[in-house]
Amino acid sequence: MRQYLNAKWVGAAIAILFIIFWIIGFFWSIEPDTFDIKQNARQVAANPTQTSVPGYTMTTTMITVAETLMNKPGGYLSNDVMPPSIFLDDMPSWEFGVLETVRDLALSMRKDFSRSQSQSLENPYLVKAQPKFNIDSRSWLFPSAESQYKEGIALLKSYRRELADPTVGDSQFYTRADNLREWLKQVEKRMGSLSQRLSASVTSDRTDTDLAGDAAARRSTPTSGQKDVKTSWMELDNNFYEARGATWALLHLLRAAEVEFADVLEKKNASVSLQQIIRELEATQQPVWSPMILNGSGFGTLANHSLVMANYISRANAALIELSELLNQG
Repeated sequence: MRQYLNAKWVGAAIAILFIIFWIIGFFWSIEPDTFDIKQNARQVAANPTQTSVPGYTMTTTMITVAETLMNKPGGYLSNDVMPPSIFLDDMPSWEFGVLETVRDLALSMRKDFSRSQSQSLENPYLVKAQPKFNIDSRSWLFPSAESQYKEGIALLKSYRRELADPTVGDSQFYTRADNLREWLKQVEKRMGSLSQRLSASVTSDRTDTDLAGDAAARRSTPTSGQKDVKTSWMELDNNFYEARGATWALLHLLRAAEVEFADVLEKKNASVSLQQIIRELEATQQPVWSPMILNGSGFGTLANHSLVMANYISRANAALIELSELLNQG
């Protein structure tokens, strides 16, 4: 009888613990809301004139996006090794999407936005900050991913501080069309990869076009002319939430670019193109009402959330390509 009661209490304790973990996990899996990039910059600036300094809004937005990884409910979860975090995969995938977008901009900030020409010196703060964001996102000890990201954010704040200081001329941000185009070319590749992975939620036959456009092109190893592409059902929700995170971050950064490069975009008659991209990305952040990511066939009974997300991303990417061409014109 005593053994039966002990087993009953142990079972009840496990059930209560499971419920507690489920509630915490549900709360920690809530995606952060979008924020107003202009208001965010004004709140951080010491005086209103700082927000008009080239690069201030973009850098502030980048910092806030990166800080969101640390400050959202549950904090940074990708490298947690204890429950309930270890049982969560949707939010870590969301975090990775945000992180990849921050990495792309950090690289462009270092080699393009902060430099006047190819022979100019790199900004010392950005030289140190950019590698900080490239540590393994799952690293949890000596050093932890969070510690490196926080150091990178601190270096970005130092760079921003010098941007806003008229007495210091070492830190610059150049709002040129070629700089913006170089970053957008990276974004195109990122969005194109996400779109392809999302579209692979249903089995499809794809013609190999890797060498198209160049008769002399070669590859390291031969492949067949047709490819059967299909994402494992275990990876569907991970790809979906990675795309949600990447587009959430990119939405804010493009809004900041709209502010920083307003004159350039107006001169190239490209403002409307950027606004259309932003609208497509806003659509990717609509609430997901389904309790799980569905994977119905293209014209089947059930919805396919991955294909819907891929549609918005593909349309945004097509507009990105057009915007890059506009910026490249004289």
